[in-house]
Amino acid sequence: MPKIIPVAIFDCVVFGATGDLTLRKLLPALYYRFRDGQMPAQSRVIGAARSKLSDEDYRERAAQALRKHVGVGDLEPDVLASFLSQVHYVPIDATAADADWDQFTVVLDPARIRVFYLATSPDLYGATCLGLQAAGLVTEQSRVVLEKPIGHDLDSAHAIIEQVGRVFSEAQTFRIDHFLGKETVQNLLALRFANTIFERLWSSDVIDHVQITVAETVGLEGRGGYYDKSGALRDMLQNHMLQLLCLIAMEPPVSLDADRVRDEKLKVLRALKPLEPHDVAGLTVRGQYTQGAIAGKPVPGYLADLGADDPSGTESFVALKAEVRTWRWANVPFYLRTGKRLPKKVSEIVIQFRSLPFSIFPSEAAEWQPNSLIIRLQPEEGMRLGMMTKDPGPGGLRLSPTGLDIRFEKTFGMRFPDAYERLLMDTVRGNPTLFMRRDEVEAAWTWVEPILEAWASRPDQPRPYPAGSWGPTAAIALIERDGRTWHEDVE
Repeated sequence: MPKIIPVAIFDCVVFGATGDLTLRKLLPALYYRFRDGQMPAQSRVIGAARSKLSDEDYRERAAQALRKHVGVGDLEPDVLASFLSQVHYVPIDATAADADWDQFTVVLDPARIRVFYLATSPDLYGATCLGLQAAGLVTEQSRVVLEKPIGHDLDSAHAIIEQVGRVFSEAQTFRIDHFLGKETVQNLLALRFANTIFERLWSSDVIDHVQITVAETVGLEGRGGYYDKSGALRDMLQNHMLQLLCLIAMEPPVSLDADRVRDEKLKVLRALKPLEPHDVAGLTVRGQYTQGAIAGKPVPGYLADLGADDPSGTESFVALKAEVRTWRWANVPFYLRTGKRLPKKVSEIVIQFRSLPFSIFPSEAAEWQPNSLIIRLQPEEGMRLGMMTKDPGPGGLRLSPTGLDIRFEKTFGMRFPDAYERLLMDTVRGNPTLFMRRDEVEAAWTWVEPILEAWASRPDQPRPYPAGSWGPTAAIALIERDGRTWHEDVE
């Protein structure tokens, strides 16, 4: 098992401490790092929210969340008690003019690293940062973590970036995208730049097309108020999926220095072919789920989940075809799709290689399948290289598609940390490699915004699709009219 290197002693202040993200993801991530000896025992987690709670009240909420979201075998009573003793709570309304910021001066240690995690609505980022500054709580060792999405369009994203930038320098600002903390995503760098066999194949000479799928089986999960103002394009594609596209398409950086890696990702975003208004109708599909069934159980439609009677123009599904205008990727389409209430929860990248230019084998020897590399982000992280191999035994030559399968947890015999565990510790270390730089955020919005504008100018609603299906039939047509098909063998 690799050696775990502890980080420096720190105080982590989580705004939005009573919210779903904190209770479901952040507290479990911090518990695991504490349990595994990476988070020093003297470090503290300070929850901050509007609710009037005492330290003990909040510790009980934290304990309930950990019992629910940490594996039963991983929750050790002694470790849990020690971890909770380091959890504190400060009631505060960060947007109120009379907010009592002085409460933090009593709790925070001026000699420690300070991580301010803003697990709140993005429109509160600026006010919270200005409140921290006015109270003198921002030190040279402070960092701020911003959850996605940064704004809802280019102008609002720029405004938030400018507001936060008045308080925290770019080096102190960590715009988190938890997809980038996944082990498989980081392995993209190792796959490409530590293995000559793949890097030399990573171009339009060998690759036919690329697919990126992020599918969810859940619906709105009580987030209807947020989601109906956002939609799948803003919520998933503008950040998570474009970041994955960047890691696939980027050129080799000169080093693993954070800015060298992010420079190359930025070049990809700027190389994306802009979608003009007349392109959007043919190259994008938006959908909204209706009632259906998933895993044999009936589920309601989008409007029922939303609790609305009137139609909504918000998409819960989006598929599109993108093009990276570089020599490496000329004429290689990138197909992206994401949606809610799809048949399976899966996130994967498919690198589809070109067909054989000529075969020496008789046509009846096999049902031919071109080679493919499938990179699984969830539910089980790993990689699978699809290839043709001979069937064993005598009696003639028969070929079948098989796969070289690497499942990380099984291969390495260890639990793989959740993305938030890695990213939180990288924040404490001050390592921004896996976080988005401000120009990346702005470049992504620059590409996405014309799609949103074109959709807004059209009178048609998102195309309906039954819950439990793979989206509107138009999404199938999007790829099949190019003679290709979506990869759906996700086992």
